[in-house]
Amino acid sequence: MKRADAKYKWDLSPLFKSDTDPKIKKERYILQKKAYSFISKWKDRIDYLEDPKVLKEALDEYENWVHYFGAEGDQGYYFGLRNAQDENNPDIKASLNSITSFATKIENDIQFFGIRIAKIPPKKQKEILAYKPLKPYRHFLEKSFEEAKYLLSEPEEKIMNIKAPTSHSNWVRMTSSLLAKEENEIIDTSHKHKTKNFSEIISLIDNTDKKVRDSAAKAFNEILEKYSDVAENELNSILYNKKNDDELRKMPRPDLGRHISDDIESGIVDTLVEQTAKKYDISKRYYTLKAKLLGLKQLEYHERNIPYGKLDLEYSYSKTVSIVSNTLEDVDEDFSDVFKSLVKKGQIDVFPQHGKTSGAFCAGGRLDQPTYILLNFAGKFNDVTTIAHETGHAINNELMRKTQNALNFGAPLSIAEVASTFTEDFVLNRMTEKADDETKLAIMMMRLNDSVSTIIRQIACYRFEQELHKTFREKEYLSKKEIGKLFQKHMSAYMGRSVKLSKGSQNWWIYWGHIRRFFYNYSYASGLLISKAMQNMYKENPASIRDIKELLSAGTSDSPKNIFKKLGIDISKPQFWQKGLEEIDQLLKETQKLAIKMKKIQDSTLL
Repeated sequence: MKRADAKYKWDLSPLFKSDTDPKIKKERYILQKKAYSFISKWKDRIDYLEDPKVLKEALDEYENWVHYFGAEGDQGYYFGLRNAQDENNPDIKASLNSITSFATKIENDIQFFGIRIAKIPPKKQKEILAYKPLKPYRHFLEKSFEEAKYLLSEPEEKIMNIKAPTSHSNWVRMTSSLLAKEENEIIDTSHKHKTKNFSEIISLIDNTDKKVRDSAAKAFNEILEKYSDVAENELNSILYNKKNDDELRKMPRPDLGRHISDDIESGIVDTLVEQTAKKYDISKRYYTLKAKLLGLKQLEYHERNIPYGKLDLEYSYSKTVSIVSNTLEDVDEDFSDVFKSLVKKGQIDVFPQHGKTSGAFCAGGRLDQPTYILLNFAGKFNDVTTIAHETGHAINNELMRKTQNALNFGAPLSIAEVASTFTEDFVLNRMTEKADDETKLAIMMMRLNDSVSTIIRQIACYRFEQELHKTFREKEYLSKKEIGKLFQKHMSAYMGRSVKLSKGSQNWWIYWGHIRRFFYNYSYASGLLISKAMQNMYKENPASIRDIKELLSAGTSDSPKNIFKKLGIDISKPQFWQKGLEEIDQLLKETQKLAIKMKKIQDSTLL
């Protein structure tokens, strides 16, 4: 298999044929024309704010613009994807900056529409929400009315848009780009000293060969230390910008903006965080078990995720595709069709490359744009589950495309991570079937690792963010040492004494991109816990997949709380989260019993 083969890279031709495609310039003209046609028609009118029938006309036209054009068109999506493939290409960066400037002006000029709708008087809001022809936009309007209390004036909102790239996104992109271009010498799997790029180094940190993982961790820590001063300034800058934004909007807590954006009540997130923090003993016992199974007194910080057992076997990409495809065929034909189409149409960028964004993601674009998945496939067990995870996002996108208008297209985080973890769990189940005790123990340990990392670790990070923002707002500036101490405090809280906060671990916040998106991480925890409930529902009644697909098709047409309630899931109750956490606890106990039965450990003191 040649990693440079085009079939293992994105086919972006549905957007543009190349970075210099003449259609890019032509699209700018079309985007400008369509946007200002809408603006000129509605800018000086107020009848759509008073008459529900006229508002329906205006929203239909706005939906059409969002659906087929938007401020960035295809070029914003295209160059965003190209930047993920090559973060250090100055021409791509220049194109992105140009598109951002172009789109920001359009967004500033068209934002009057949303702001004025949001600020419709409460009495008129009731009349509008009761108007039946506006039903397709009902929740869009409800969210707009809810957000109104934190909106500024139109001129002020324009300023907020203009300053966003220089005050936030450019800083974040800088740190990510600097890391992505780094290389370092490590001992690779052949036990030879070789120079590896940043993504390759990360993929070797979890290697079962201690020499390889220790060498990769050392190289990784050296890179983070190299940019620690840069990251200190970067993080302080975006924290300062966030503080100013929240003060201007009179938001009483730093994470409120995230909750509003995700259409979820703060109380629900608080309940999830509180209930998970009460169960930190699960992760502490898990790491103690892992250390015992590996014959270690303590795990080094970078050894948290090393697989136990024989799961370090190589999985070819073709074998992985077969595993995921066969699993999804057994679950639902639509699920399988989505995955096969992604592979066939070149919508998955597979292997690590120099300058490529690390990790994995799924990009959905507009309603009429193709879905793309980015991987850094290294042939490990985790890579199989990662493909399943990102395919879940893609399935979510494709189901929404069939049922939602452009204003309801997009899954709030509380639902998006449900789709991904739900799909991932099917693949994990498939890989557990017919396994002998040795393999079963290894897979059970991997499942525990995923649950601990996805739920408990992410909530520990959320609490780290909460204290980070709180402390910053008290002190106005935090040194990298102070940030590192806060980070280690919260990581230690969930890991316990079986994981050593080894040298260099104080800098791992530098690499954790999610904290730059502010309070994003809770969604992984909520997603997996909700998907566990859905998995149990499916096991009890496979026909429930119809209801589950309806949930994944809902987009933003209703609040997550209401969408889940239709499935009999009440995410506002502490008992719901407790039940999911107890399921992980039970898996841990079963894993310990199996380890004792196999004489891998001597006692059951952790049960």
